[in-house]
Amino acid sequence: MPQSLSKLLVHLVTSTKDRRPLLTPAICPELYAYIAAIIKACDCHAVKIGGVGDHIHILLALSKNYAVSKIVEEFKKSSSKWIKTKGTEFADFGWQNGYGAFSISQSHCNDVVRYIEMQDEHHRKMTFQEEYREFLQKYQISFDERYVWE
Repeated sequence: MPQSLSKLLVHLVTSTKDRRPLLTPAICPELYAYIAAIIKACDCHAVKIGGVGDHIHILLALSKNYAVSKIVEEFKKSSSKWIKTKGTEFADFGWQNGYGAFSISQSHCNDVVRYIEMQDEHHRKMTFQEEYREFLQKYQISFDERYVWE
């Protein structure tokens, strides 16, 4: 087979450092576009980006040429530098050290897009920590509560 073809959908979840609610409606559209451009530069496609004040969800089609960890490193590093130029309220901005990466089947892609679109409504009933624990349990990922929030 002369070609290497793939379509790997990944749902990334990460929070701001100390879960500070710095992702405001005023900055998010520009931030999401900036992150989408970084993801594109990594030969990936951002299907949907969204979130609320203290965390972000990214559904992306992963390139066969990049590891998830490299994509996350690139978008966190670049977007942190960029957002700090957007005002003094972002001077201390940073992303948490870790992230969650969850594989998504093509048949669930539309459901994940809707889930990301409904973050405001979803988080009226549930905190980020509760949501993240649910993802870890759903995907059967073992974790140590002492280290998951760093």
